[in-house]
This record gives sequence, structure tokens and C-alpha cells, in this order.
Amino acid sequence: MKYLQEINSPDDLKKLSIEQLETVCGELREFIIEQLSLNPGHFGSSLGTVELTVALHYLYNTPYDRLVWDVGHQAYSHKILTGRRDRFPTNRKLGGLSGFINPEESEYDTFAVGHASTSISAALGMAVAATLNKENDRRVVAIIGDGSMTGGLAYEGLNNACSQPNNLLIILNDNNMSIDNNVGGLQDYLVKLTTSSKYNKVRNHIYQGFKKNNLISEKDKNRVLRFNNSVKSLITKQQNLFEGFNIRYFGPVDGHDLHGLIRILTNIKDMKGPKLLHIKTVKGKGYKPAEQSATEWHAPGLFNKDTGERILKDNNDQPQLYQDVFGHTLVEMAKENDKIVGVTPAMPTGCSMNYMMQEFPDRAFDVGIAEAHAVTFSAGMAKEGLIPFCNIYSSFMQRAYDQVIHDVALQKLKVIMCLDRAGLVGADGPTHHGVFDLAYMRPIPNLVISAPYNEHELRNLMHTAVYGNDGPFVIRYPRGQGEIKEWQNEPQILPIGKGRILKKGKDIALLSIGTIGNNAAKAIVEAEQLGISIAHYDMVFLKPLDEELLSKVAKKFKHIITVENGVINGGLGSAILEFLADNNYRDIQVQRIGFEDEFVTHGSIKELQQITGIDVNGILDQIVRVFNEISGDEKSPPPLPVSTDPIGIIHDRLIVK
Repeated sequence: MKYLQEINSPDDLKKLSIEQLETVCGELREFIIEQLSLNPGHFGSSLGTVELTVALHYLYNTPYDRLVWDVGHQAYSHKILTGRRDRFPTNRKLGGLSGFINPEESEYDTFAVGHASTSISAALGMAVAATLNKENDRRVVAIIGDGSMTGGLAYEGLNNACSQPNNLLIILNDNNMSIDNNVGGLQDYLVKLTTSSKYNKVRNHIYQGFKKNNLISEKDKNRVLRFNNSVKSLITKQQNLFEGFNIRYFGPVDGHDLHGLIRILTNIKDMKGPKLLHIKTVKGKGYKPAEQSATEWHAPGLFNKDTGERILKDNNDQPQLYQDVFGHTLVEMAKENDKIVGVTPAMPTGCSMNYMMQEFPDRAFDVGIAEAHAVTFSAGMAKEGLIPFCNIYSSFMQRAYDQVIHDVALQKLKVIMCLDRAGLVGADGPTHHGVFDLAYMRPIPNLVISAPYNEHELRNLMHTAVYGNDGPFVIRYPRGQGEIKEWQNEPQILPIGKGRILKKGKDIALLSIGTIGNNAAKAIVEAEQLGISIAHYDMVFLKPLDEELLSKVAKKFKHIITVENGVINGGLGSAILEFLADNNYRDIQVQRIGFEDEFVTHGSIKELQQITGIDVNGILDQIVRVFNEISGDEKSPPPLPVSTDPIGIIHDRLIVK
């Protein structure tokens, strides 16, 4: 590393020549490939933005000038060039760097991102604020791409950009996962012409002269701009969406031509008014296996950097992933029922909808990063008699909340909403943890809300949603492997709103929902060895609650523990407390286990379960404490298994306030 090891801030970049910067680009790629081969992360997207990142930090006065990244998949070079090179090996690890942009981590990270399509709106807000704050020398750049232009919020931002006084620059990083315009000789000529300083100086001089002599108004200016855009569309034989928003458009240009990027950005960065630069990049640029298979190398896991061979775990003797159980079961059901269709917003592989797409390509739909559309699209199909399985990651479903209420639940439409990645998800951190769905879904009328204990129950619930219920149905399940190897049971239709007893006991009743109940079951085994008798109930359904079962529990037990892989405010524990209060069970003590009113950091799922107290030891600890209260023993609880990982020591700084 000739130059990269000496770059600790963008100021160090500015000391180099453009030829030296090209060497820096090569070193950045080499560094990212080396690091991610050993410590998995988002690979392809960041390799595609190396030249763009170098050009931006070379030309702009960051962090005073604002760079607003979309998602965060594109931003590893940004992190490395802004003082985090030496800490980069900790990326996505517990206590280390976030895998996404995080303002608490660096002043160069201007806006927290994790979900897509937010950059234009956020950057527009910053650009308008710069005007109002009289910071006229502050430049603001939104960098959007990697599929984010399929999200509706991006177009809401574009629509508003032309109606506010601002000098926002939007850079569309087009890596063939969003808009794909043709590049030709005439187009290249127009790019060089329209971005040249002489052209724009003459253009502005003519406009100012017309305005001074009252020959043109602001309204007329927009008409002239639209006319110019029409002429350009006629010449290039292309319609341009962005110029339809009255945003000046430049491009497309080669996003890997560092000289060209620096020249164009130099010419347009001080132009007045909103503008968009369209660059074409290759996802995985500089690493041939990633260039050839963008989807596979989006986040490939461990790999051999020399051979390109991915190092996959041997899962032959392991339980299936929950997502694969869903995917295979959906195909089974679709073969039997031609009304079943599948919908996913840009996650066919992640949620295993790709199995349905391979088997029934005309009955499975990837709608892009457009969760709200996915839900209403599903509702439209349900209205006409189809049975859509709408599979969306739990944290992404938050973006479609209004559609769930207004377009599905209000009309009682039979949309089966499968929330993958429910609960803690691990290294992706607080923007991706699916910990709110139980709480945000529970108040909505007409919904059935469920969570399977294991793979058999997932299959049972999928069949129940189709054949045992006439309205909307929610099934939430976690990321990762299941509990049992033999997952292909003969599915049953379950009674809606009925839980089940997993184990009888006499001291404490433990009520769980979903797969976290398996941690509870293991903790109960440990508690039994300490002489504590626990009754374990799997609630299965959060809504409707099994009130008959709860009444029996309330009459038998004075101490109840609830366990959920989600926030305790509004979830299962809250529902139990409400039931007890509403039915005058006043003398029952309830201990809720789940996530407190704070965001949880990134790390492995095992580590995060430990620091949040939903692992086996954490649940056992609460059981012992409750039992000691029952027995009147104020002494310390019996000794628990000791972890060698000092999670408790660093707990306070791992929770994102």
C-alpha cells in the first residue's frame, strides 16, 4: 500500500495528483477485497463506488460539505478514507464499526442509513437548511443507487427538489440494478458539452441578461428548461425522467473513469439549482467473480480472495434455514393451489422466494425496493381472488405500515404477510433488527398475528393461513437455522388463537411466542435441575390471544414470565398484562423478557442475545430471581454458567441510545 496507509482523512487525498489517486483506487479495492475475504460484509456495491468516493472526497470540503449516502452498501471506501482504515477489520463486529453509515461513529457520516431510498429527501432537507442558515458555501450531495431508485421515497424527494430553492447534487450510481440508459457517441458528446464550464457560463449569462431586461420570469425559465429538455430528448431519442422533474440531468458517464468524474464534478458542483449526475458502474468492479455474479457477491460471506471460491458452511447435517423452509413449502402449496402467488420487494434470494420464481415464474413477483407497493399490489390480487404470500423482512415492513392498515386490514383481504428476519438479525444492526413487528401489528384490527416455535409450526401456520382463515394473516420468523433436521412434516390446520402447553409445572408459568421459546425450554431444563418447576406455554398467536388458556394460567399461577424476541413495549408481555388487568387478575406478578426501550447494536446473534438477556442464561437468570422472590430468599441466586465473553462489561456502550 503505497498511499492508502498514509491517508487518515480526505485532506491527505487532496495532496495527491490525479495519477496518484488512481493508484489509491487500486489500493482501496485490494484492501476491501482482503478485508472482506476474512470478515464478511457488503462486497460488490462498495467495489463499484471506489472512483466516485475518491473523486468526491478529493473535490469536496468534507465533512463541512455533506455527502449523504443511500443504504450503506456503497460506503466502505468512504469509511476507509475518513479515518477508519485501521478499525475496518472490526466492521460489523460487536463493539466495532457499523456496516452502515452512522453519525455517532464519524462526523463524515452525515445521516444514518440502513433502509433504501432515503438519501434524496435527507440531502434536500440539508440543502434547504444550508440556504436558510446562510451557509451558501456548503454543498450537499446525495449518492443513490444499488436499486434504491425503485423505492417510492426517492421519487417523492425528486418531486420536491424542484420546488424548493436549493443547489442539491444527486448522483445516481447505476450499477444495472436500477435505471439502465444506453450510452452512445452522441450522448458522450452532450455530456462533455453540457457539463463544460464555458457552456454553462454562457448559458447563465444569457439567462441573467434576459432576466435583467424583464424578458423572462421564473415561470418562463421553467418553460424554457422543459423546451430544452424536449429538444435534447428529440436529438438523443431518449425520454429523461429526471428532466421531467425540472432537474438538470448530466450523463450517463463512466463511473470508473476517475479523470472524467473529477472533471465533470468540478464543472457542475457549483451550479445553481438541483441537478443529477448519472454514472454507470459495475457492481464488484475489479474482482472478476463479483463482476460476473452481482447477486451472489452482494454479501458473499467468507471467500478465498485468490481463487474467488466462497467458503460455505457444511449444512448437510444441520437444520434448514427458516427462509428455505418457507420457500420450499410455498412451492409445495403452489403446486396444489393455483390461486397462490408470491410477492417480495427485491429479496427473492434472501427470503427464498426464488424457489417459487423458478417453479412458477408467472406467479412470483419481485417488485423492487418498494415495500408499500408490495403490500398494496398483494391486496389488489387478493381482491380478485388470488392468495398472495407477501414476504418482507420485518424491519422493512415498517415502510408499508399504512398499506397494511388501509389496504389490507381495513378491507379484510386475504394477504398472508410473512415477516422474515424477525427479532435480532446480527451484524446488520439496529436498522435491520426486526424487533418491532409484534408491537406495531398488534393494534391493527382484523389481523391474525402468529409466530412458529419451529419449522413444523411454520409449515402448519402457512397452511392455516390459506385453509383455516379468510382474512389477513401475519407469520413472523427469524433469520438463520431452524431447530429440527426433519422439517417436512404433514402440515396441519391449527385452531386460530389457540396456544399449547409444552411442559407442566407448579412454581412459575413461562409464556413464550415464536422460536425464542426454544431458548426458554433449554433454560427451563436448567431450572429444573435447580429444583424449580416451570410450566411452559407456547402462545403461537399474539392475536387473537388464547384467553381460555390465559384464564387457566392466571387461576393457577401467581408468577408469570413472558419471553419474546422483540420489544417488550406493546408485545406479548404487554398483551398479557392487559388481559390480566382487564379481567381483574390483580395479584399476579409478571416478569417480561424482551428488549427494553432502546436500540440494540450490531454483533453476532449469539452475542446480542446474551447482552439483551434473551439467551438461555439470561432467561434462566430471570427464572431464578422470580423463584427467589416466591421463596422469600433475598440471597444471590444459584450460580449460573459463566461466559468467557465479557459482554456485561461492555453492555452499556453496545446499546445504541
